Amino acid sequence: MSCCPQSNTARAIYPSPGLHTNSLCTPNHSMHQSSPSRLDLGSEDLKREKISFVCQIVRVGRMELRDNNTKKLTSGLRRPFGVAVMDVTDIITGKMDDEDKQHFIPFQPVASENDFLQTVINKVIAAKEVNHKGQGLWVTLKLLPGDIHQIRKDFPHLVDRSTAVARKMGFPEIIMPGDVRNDIYVTLVQGDFDKGSKTTPKNVEVTMSVHDEDGKKLENVIFPGAGDEGILEYKSVIYYQVKQPRWFETIKVAIPIEDVNRSHLRFTFKHRSSQDCKDKSEKNFALSFVKLMRYDGTTLRDGEHDLIVYKAEAKKLEDSTMYLSLASTKPEMEERNPSSGKNTQNLGSFSISKDSFQISTLVCSTKLTQNVDLLGLLKWRSNTSLLQQNLRHLMKVEGGEVVKFLQDTLDALFNIMMENSDSETFDTLVFDALVFIIGLIADRKFHHFNPVLETYIRKHFSATLAYTKLTKVLKNYVENAEKLTEQLLKALKALEYIFKFIVRSRVLFNQCVQISHLADIFYISGLWVCSLQGVKRLFHLLRVRVRVRVRVRVCVCVCVCVDCREILLPLMTEQLKLHLENHEELDSCCQLLSNILEVLYRKDVGPTQWHVQIIMEKLLRTVNRTVISMGRDSPLIVILHKMCCTHLNIWVELFWSSADFLMETFIMFKDLIGKNVYPADWVIMNMMQNKVFLRAINQYAAVLSKKFLDQTNFELQLWNNYFHLAVAFLTQESLQLENFSSDKRAKIFHKYQDMRRQIGFEIRDMWYNLGPHKIKFIPEMVGPILEMTLVPEIELRKATIPIFFDMMQCEFHFRRCFQTFENEIITKLDHEVEGGRGDEQYKVLFQKILLEHCRKHKYLATSGETFVTLVVRLLERLLDYRTIMHDESKENRMSCTVNVLNFYKEIEREEMYIRYLYKLCDLHKECDNYTEAGYTLLLHAKLLKWSEEACAAHLTQRDGYQASTQCQLKDQLYQEIINYFDKGKMWEEAIILGKELAEQYENEMFDFEQLSALLRKQAQFYENIVKVIRPKPDYFAVGYYGMGFPSFLRNKMFICRGKEYERWEDFEARLLTQFPNAEKMKTTTPPSEDIRSSSGQYIQCFTVKPILELPPKFQNKPVSEQIVSFYTVNEVQKFQYSRPVRKGEKDPDNEFANMWIERTTYVTAYKLPGILRWFEVVSVSAEEISPLENAMETMQLTNEKISNMVQRHLNDSGLPINPLSMFLNGIVDPAVMGGFTNYEKAFFTEKYIQEHANDQEKIEKLKDLIAWQIPNLAEGVRIHGEKVTEALRPFHERLEVCFKQLKEKVEKQYGVRTLPPVSDEWRGSRPRSMVRSFTMPSSQRPLSVASVTSISSDNSPSRPGSDG
Repeated sequence: MSCCPQSNTARAIYPSPGLHTNSLCTPNHSMHQSSPSRLDLGSEDLKREKISFVCQIVRVGRMELRDNNTKKLTSGLRRPFGVAVMDVTDIITGKMDDEDKQHFIPFQPVASENDFLQTVINKVIAAKEVNHKGQGLWVTLKLLPGDIHQIRKDFPHLVDRSTAVARKMGFPEIIMPGDVRNDIYVTLVQGDFDKGSKTTPKNVEVTMSVHDEDGKKLENVIFPGAGDEGILEYKSVIYYQVKQPRWFETIKVAIPIEDVNRSHLRFTFKHRSSQDCKDKSEKNFALSFVKLMRYDGTTLRDGEHDLIVYKAEAKKLEDSTMYLSLASTKPEMEERNPSSGKNTQNLGSFSISKDSFQISTLVCSTKLTQNVDLLGLLKWRSNTSLLQQNLRHLMKVEGGEVVKFLQDTLDALFNIMMENSDSETFDTLVFDALVFIIGLIADRKFHHFNPVLETYIRKHFSATLAYTKLTKVLKNYVENAEKLTEQLLKALKALEYIFKFIVRSRVLFNQCVQISHLADIFYISGLWVCSLQGVKRLFHLLRVRVRVRVRVRVCVCVCVCVDCREILLPLMTEQLKLHLENHEELDSCCQLLSNILEVLYRKDVGPTQWHVQIIMEKLLRTVNRTVISMGRDSPLIVILHKMCCTHLNIWVELFWSSADFLMETFIMFKDLIGKNVYPADWVIMNMMQNKVFLRAINQYAAVLSKKFLDQTNFELQLWNNYFHLAVAFLTQESLQLENFSSDKRAKIFHKYQDMRRQIGFEIRDMWYNLGPHKIKFIPEMVGPILEMTLVPEIELRKATIPIFFDMMQCEFHFRRCFQTFENEIITKLDHEVEGGRGDEQYKVLFQKILLEHCRKHKYLATSGETFVTLVVRLLERLLDYRTIMHDESKENRMSCTVNVLNFYKEIEREEMYIRYLYKLCDLHKECDNYTEAGYTLLLHAKLLKWSEEACAAHLTQRDGYQASTQCQLKDQLYQEIINYFDKGKMWEEAIILGKELAEQYENEMFDFEQLSALLRKQAQFYENIVKVIRPKPDYFAVGYYGMGFPSFLRNKMFICRGKEYERWEDFEARLLTQFPNAEKMKTTTPPSEDIRSSSGQYIQCFTVKPILELPPKFQNKPVSEQIVSFYTVNEVQKFQYSRPVRKGEKDPDNEFANMWIERTTYVTAYKLPGILRWFEVVSVSAEEISPLENAMETMQLTNEKISNMVQRHLNDSGLPINPLSMFLNGIVDPAVMGGFTNYEKAFFTEKYIQEHANDQEKIEKLKDLIAWQIPNLAEGVRIHGEKVTEALRPFHERLEVCFKQLKEKVEKQYGVRTLPPVSDEWRGSRPRSMVRSFTMPSSQRPLSVASVTSISSDNSPSRPGSDG
């Protein structure tokens, strides 16, 4: 696209289904309407991975846009301005709706006016976003299918005569006769120009024009773009002071055919100056040219051409007689001087410049060829002595070149034949050439040219006497078949079109001489007899020589005649059988046999029953076996869809006693049913087909019961194949009536009944007929029967579900249990429900029917009821799982997956348990929950032993694990889990597994190389623990109340682990997004029973605090704060929520005196984090904390916070001082927070002590805590003094004064406390936790949140599926 803001015009240039465009150009905040254009696209274009709509925007004006002095500046120069690029792949492929939608294409200006437009285009295509600043183009795009004539007919409101059509740069897929085109596309690629006498590189402008051999300039043959008028010459874009400009500008040259051989392209080069006075004095400094016709008469080759740049005086550069005798390209120069390599041609007044210039050309012409052999044939009259040679060479020409010039080539062949009507010299060669062309079009590569050949015969073929010559050559080939087998074979392949040419020629001849129609009939009949004899001879020859494909439609035409069938059908069936048995030419065999059957079913071809019988007896068994061996994708499957019930009866009568035949038939029919020959919406055809199948299957069932049921002749595999076939028929998509609309369902039922019910009842009867053989089908038939019972047809379900009880009873009779049946139905049920089968109705029916049967049985009453209850529980979970699997919320999917895997763990179905573990692991990986993914895989690893015991198949369900023993698999799992824990920053857990793995490497496997790598990794984990700052996630209590939630959430509370840095508000918003219909509860109190039993959804969400459970090894020991901090938010199972409650009247002077804390403790089923980011709350307890105890906890927490902050600053002198400043100031300056004075006023008064005599010990502990605060504060103030800046010095001095006053007061009232000295081994170490005993003897410290021991009050397991 070119957009010219200075001239207030917008022009669309597009290089035809087709893309219709309208555009609005908005440079400099102005809008210009562009005319609609149509871009031609082929099917190959639509398959490209990425398609971009590209607009090159060129401004026309002065050299420098920002130069304001316009008086003496050159104008009219074409300069680069920018590009606009849009990815239209989705529109082209139909993924995006293009209906009535405007698209904005952002404008990308050139960074400098020396930037090549092609370079900018490449950058924009590669970039994800463009900083367009609101500038760009608005376009509408619409994909229109068909050629230009069809589009103008179908979319007259979009495409009319004024629409610019940009034809494809290349040939379309089909070139119809009469579609004449003669376009040459020239691209100015690049050049390299010496600056010469100038101090800077030249501003080169290339001017292209077209001239004849006399130098006359051809007018209106150059087209810059679609819809533009032809111009006299084209001027390139100018790049300012660039030595090696790269243009990539494409122009179309359309020259009349008769002028091409006399024309050449001339390129002149001129330096353009920005100053008008200098520019007027500039002359062309060089010239290049190229002739459009080569010396051998062929057109200029496609591709790039390095043109020679000639220099001469400006006037001589315009004289074509001076340069046309010179070489235009470097290869041409080398051809003229092959020996010396130097230029020895007479240059005259011209000299060869060191400059270089490159163009590329593409010829799109239906009249000009680049092939010498084809040109020789097309211009055969110019040299008839070479005609035989040209005809032979034609058959060596590349097929693509021949089909491009199909009409001209066929015209030439028939002109040769007609203009030599008195001679037979060229007849055979022309016939062979015609066969060659027909063979080309029969090739799959060019099959889309069939309509072109048909159109040529119908509209353009005019050789009235060609039939005589074609007939003679064909007759000669037939009569001499033994000598000319290959030629006859090729002729027979092309016989369809040979006959069409003969018939059309005869018709044209009749129109000229008015011969009767009866004479035509005799002539064509004689020709058929001749051809038939040739075919028969060929068959006899090919029996012993070579098996080949015979043109299908010819043989079908032959089969229309009864007499022809009598001769040929036995021969053809014999040949087809030979090909099928050897798996040769299968596609052709399929097409031939299918077409023959179509003819035999017609009513206008005479008696056919006997001929069908021939095919059935000779071919059907062979076809049967071929279909089985080739599988579902066999093209032969379609043949049997054409057989009626009569043929099936014949088939059964012929082979009914053969078990092998029935076996093959069942296998083949099963494949036929699985292969949808007709589209799904062809309901009538599918139902008719199924009706035939149903009748056939029932016939086979009768044979099966009659012949193969007794003990002597029982065939297990044969019966097994029958059941699988019948179930496949019953469950096929086209019979599932519930998928149709109610009206269509009623019509189908009225005409065909429900065939599922018919075949289902037949399966039930066949099962009960098995008698003592039933046990042989357990457990193999459990899956197919289950699949049948899951079909949503209630009568079918009621009739077939009792088969399960029969299976239970049968297995119990033989084995005294039905464990095999139970295991199989659980496994298959999981797969079937996950695949979409099963519903609530099925669960109810299953439970009701089987319980009724079990309770009536003497021995299965108890065990059977237990089994039914188990399956119903599984069904509930699987149905929930299937429903949630379509939910966008991965969290819900995870919960449901855990629900199912816990069930399989409970019933000890290890293989299913592992299967769902990996489903859960995959979900975690999708959400980047690497910690949870690690814990999930760990459950699999715990099922394995460190032993050489072989791995069972279900233990290695993933292809990624290459392990033959449990030890190897456990090793691989541990490696993967350690990587997941590393990604999740759970290095403590990774170290535990690493130690276990290291023990195996060192003492069992003796793999020291792996051991060294593992120990290095562990060392890195230890370093990460003490050096890397890990974010501490918040925990949230979430309650789902109301009957509107799924069963696994309904009226339950969970503790959820938030994401890194996720606030409560964000978590709650994310939660409500998952349940848009839920109502948010505004209180944290437990909900009422009304809310729990309501039909709605209510969500309660608030933040809870995890209770530290420190491992025993860290108790009462100096531990780095970095180590302890991990356990404050990990390995936690108890959580607290504290809510302030005021008792009594509010004291305006001291709010602490009656401020109680209502504290609720929640205990989860498992520790967090675990295999989920949330676990259900299993117990809730509440307690009240008195104001005094609350004060003690607050003081304890404050002291620990001071100590931790001091330790961090002692360890890292680079920490910022501002947080320490604010913290210390809040404690030592009573004007800020009030300090512990509030506690003194509330709890240390005589009144309080008298009223609360039992709190005396707690009061003393609170005083002790106040006293212990001073030495910690002293250390903090000291560090602050060392690190304080001069700007904060006054603040520090104020801090010291306040602390001195505070210290004096506290030491006077509560005594002096001194921190014990830190030993040298600890000096300079990392911050240590307040669990250190020197801070305060543990026996004297009150219990608080931060000092609760890690010993859990219960023995609940730490992970689901584990033992603790």
